[in-house]
Amino acid sequence: MSCPGRIHLLRSLQIRSGYRKRWSEPARPRCIRKFDPSYASLQNSREHAMTQTAFKALLVLLLLLLLGFSAFAQQTADIGVLHVRGPIYMLVGAGGNITVSAGPDGVLMVDSGVAQMSEKVLAAIRQLQMDVNTNGVAEWKYAAETRSNVPRLRDTNPKPKPIRYIINTHVHPDHTGGNEKIAAAGATITGGNVTGNIADAGEGAAVIAHENVLVRMSEPPKGQTPAPFGALPTDTYHMDGMKLSHFMNGEGIQIIHIPNAHTDGDSLVYFRGSDVIAAGDLFVTTSYPVIDIERGGNVQGVIDGLNRILDLSIAEFRTEGGTMIVPGHGRLCDSADVAYYRDMVTIIRDRIQDMIKKGMTLEQVKAAKPTRDYDPRYGATTGFWTTDMFIEAVYKSLSPKK
Repeated sequence: MSCPGRIHLLRSLQIRSGYRKRWSEPARPRCIRKFDPSYASLQNSREHAMTQTAFKALLVLLLLLLLGFSAFAQQTADIGVLHVRGPIYMLVGAGGNITVSAGPDGVLMVDSGVAQMSEKVLAAIRQLQMDVNTNGVAEWKYAAETRSNVPRLRDTNPKPKPIRYIINTHVHPDHTGGNEKIAAAGATITGGNVTGNIADAGEGAAVIAHENVLVRMSEPPKGQTPAPFGALPTDTYHMDGMKLSHFMNGEGIQIIHIPNAHTDGDSLVYFRGSDVIAAGDLFVTTSYPVIDIERGGNVQGVIDGLNRILDLSIAEFRTEGGTMIVPGHGRLCDSADVAYYRDMVTIIRDRIQDMIKKGMTLEQVKAAKPTRDYDPRYGATTGFWTTDMFIEAVYKSLSPKK
């Protein structure tokens, strides 16, 4: 016969002894991994692979950035088109600014840009003609006498019309370089049965310029290459100016010669209905005027030419506008911009003239900095046309001929 108390005591002792046994067991040793060369090699190969992957990703990123930059550069190299008024547009990005009259009679261009941009200029003009023929010529906001012509200028045929005329404002290749290729893509307006009698009549746009431009392009200074035959003017004038023989896209066009200014063959092109003047390099907004002494340029001629622009221009009442002027380089302007530029050139001319009267040499005049207050806006120490080159051109223009 068992005693319940003894059984309970025995179980209690067994449990306690079990706990003692558990706590008396030695602790398990930690798992220590021995050095394995193959494992280290695997780790190194993984790290190398990760480094290669990161390097490849970086190369791809750099390539994408370069491609993006290239695309951006390509985009900025394209031709910009700015509507000026009526059928007149300003094309920028082809070297010198190009003024375009686009409408049902075709295209008239003032200057043609550099040769390497010819294809892009042609593409921009084709697109412009498509837009104009589809949407119609924008209504003139000024020149009220021509507003009645606007409905007639709408063309339901979207086929681009040819380039009829290129007018060169002067000889320099950033304004004449595109003549050859662009003229070949056009067609001159001919009348009657002329085309049937002369094999090449009407083939290619007419290139119009002062006769001195033809002389300078075909007989350049010693050491320079003559322009190709296809780039030479096909029609020249030799007096004070000429008018296009007929309306072009609803308005008359007048060409005015400015003698011995930027060069000896400068022309202004005045769109009489639109009240827009294409000035060529006689007026620019990006630098002091380039006075090409070697090709007949003179500072007094530049001032006379700027005054002629102002004579043709009429300002808007108490605001920007009125007659619009397309410079050879730079932004679209009105007569106030031309007046400021004219005053600047006149002031600098007078300063240098006074220094010459005092017997100062060219180096002394340059050291006196007669342009100092205008240099922040127009000056340059590097590039095609520097401040020193401008001062020298003015000095030579004003110095007595020996």
